[in-house]
Amino acid sequence: MTMSMHRWGRPGAIVSLLVALGGVAQAAPPAPAVTNRDHGIASSGPFEVVARFEGPGPSGVAVTHGRVFVGFPRHAVNHRGATLAELKDGRLYPYPDAAHSMPSDRPAADRLMSIHGMTTDTQGRLWAIDDGKLAGQPLAPGAAKVIGIDPATNRIFASIVLHAPTLLPDSHMNDLRVDLTHGAQGTVYVTDSSFGMSPALVVVDIATGRQRRVLADHPSIKAERGFMAVVEGRPLVFDPPRHPPAFVWGGVDGITLSPDQSTLYYSQLTGRRLYSIPTSLLSDFSRDDAGLAAGIRDLGEKGVADGLANDAQGRIYTTNFEHDAIFRRNTDGSFDTMVHDPRILSPDGIFVDGGMVYCTLGQWNRLGGMNGGHDLRVPPYYLIRFPTDQAPAVDASKPAPDQSGDRSDGMAHDTLNK
Repeated sequence: MTMSMHRWGRPGAIVSLLVALGGVAQAAPPAPAVTNRDHGIASSGPFEVVARFEGPGPSGVAVTHGRVFVGFPRHAVNHRGATLAELKDGRLYPYPDAAHSMPSDRPAADRLMSIHGMTTDTQGRLWAIDDGKLAGQPLAPGAAKVIGIDPATNRIFASIVLHAPTLLPDSHMNDLRVDLTHGAQGTVYVTDSSFGMSPALVVVDIATGRQRRVLADHPSIKAERGFMAVVEGRPLVFDPPRHPPAFVWGGVDGITLSPDQSTLYYSQLTGRRLYSIPTSLLSDFSRDDAGLAAGIRDLGEKGVADGLANDAQGRIYTTNFEHDAIFRRNTDGSFDTMVHDPRILSPDGIFVDGGMVYCTLGQWNRLGGMNGGHDLRVPPYYLIRFPTDQAPAVDASKPAPDQSGDRSDGMAHDTLNK
């Protein structure tokens, strides 16, 4: 439909069009001053900085029983610090201990190599995906694995090594969620976003260690071709020295479970849509890819996202690295901007604990691979948190009814009994 600028300038025409489309027209508040400034650059939403990190950048985060755990992967920079740590009293402690979390000569299967995504199960146990990758080195046998740790004892109770054909030489096991409603001891779902061009979902039965990769050829798993992300005001390109610049490529990455664990949600790193699949299908090893694909739902646009998380009400929080923001998809499909700030660079791992949302900010867009070999990251890196819901507004001119009875009688009574 073509409409002249003159007609668009008539308020009545706009209202009529909105009503015809089923919308509700609402008048915007008057502008306080004439300005050409983009109002979208202003910070919004309350958040607090939980921790500032020097040294390695953070990725995964999980909170259980009031304890905060953070992952520091080694796939981008092979650092010499802890790859998994507990944040206590403003300090980081290798977790579950230094023998597992710090670099050592122990076999790859017996230590933590590069902790990336993290989560908890409904029993409050901590789970992490060890992507196994050390920067500049091939994946070692036994390095990539699913790790379960019981915070009550601080002991690893599950270590499921991923192997071929589930694990590929270019695999990048990125994030995970744990479903205790399917399988004798539960089922783990992992996003393999791939360091190459081979993303897939990975399904692991906890009791048996049985594992497989699925839906590798499905459009919802593969990165969108020709995708361009704009970060910090410029197109984000991948330009390692040995081959020409190209747009950043990233397959399935973000993942989260519905509160009842019946639905898995996921999205590609370079893609703007959200998808879901029933866990009853995904956990069933007898289903082939065609059977799984039949259960996938395209839930529409959600913007670019790295990490996904849900709260107890089923609302999904999405980290948007194009807008330095974290959005929330409500159960009716609408969206809210939760926080927006220039410091929210490359929001990555995200976790909801009760009424608080935690998120790590890693500045991954500034890594050397996307900047001509120059690492442009500037510590500190942040762990932030913000409330899922703002406190309700109160008005002293409209006090609630006094529920304590006749206060004057009560005061007199208290006086008489002194």
